[in-house]
Amino acid sequence: MKKNKEKWMQIIFLLSACTSILAVFLICYFLFANGVPAIGKIGIGNFLLGKVWKPTNNLFGIFPMILGSIYVTAGAIVIGVPIGIMTSMYLALFCPKEIYKIIKPAIELLAGIPSVVYGFFGMVVIVPFVRESLGGNGSSMLSASLLLGIMILPTIINVSESAIRAVPENYYEAGRALGATHERSAFNIVLPAAKSGVLAGIILGIGRAIGETMAVIMVAGNQARMPKGLLKGVRTLTANIVIEMGYAADLHREALIATAVVLFVFILMINLSFSMLKRKSL
Repeated sequence: MKKNKEKWMQIIFLLSACTSILAVFLICYFLFANGVPAIGKIGIGNFLLGKVWKPTNNLFGIFPMILGSIYVTAGAIVIGVPIGIMTSMYLALFCPKEIYKIIKPAIELLAGIPSVVYGFFGMVVIVPFVRESLGGNGSSMLSASLLLGIMILPTIINVSESAIRAVPENYYEAGRALGATHERSAFNIVLPAAKSGVLAGIILGIGRAIGETMAVIMVAGNQARMPKGLLKGVRTLTANIVIEMGYAADLHREALIATAVVLFVFILMINLSFSMLKRKSL
């Protein structure tokens, strides 16, 4: 009876794994089957390096959107990664229990806020702040980077904190025994030992930033043109898909699906880069 139960559980687990693999395969098949032919029709050079996106004139250059996604994500990394790592270090190694009970639920709440709420916050707070402080109309690359920098904080903090807490305590104690201060032991011994987990948190944060849509649409300006500065509007790959998919048809629709293929390849490259970094760190 016990053996039969174990066998049935193995079958259920196998089916679950196969379902996950099938879902990934179907998504990949849909993207590449519909997107790659469109790239062939437009021309890979014209599609990836073209600077003009005018579907009514059959011009489908996504280079401005590629740069927009890279710039906005890079800005979010510059803002979110240092704050996230420092916060995780504080929570894991410096924070008193009484304060931890307040900060930790707040961070978890931050992770559960819907993207559209972040977008409203950006429209009401960040956009006016940028407009009044630095000029422009406020809906800009900088606003999008600030908002995404806030949005990726919970991911980086939670994963990095778990990685830091997973470091054996004798690492820290060895540093203290050799005369290092609490801060030096934390930053020079514990943090490097947890770098694999911290990198995982950063990669997940980058994935969140580059794939975010709704909040970015609400604060970025969404002009389909080459990025011209931090205070100018920008359109990302995800925003381009969402804004135009509702009315797109024929080659225009296929070009948007091809844009999703490019985004998928970006995410794949990020994951592969993380895997290579992880192997080198071991």
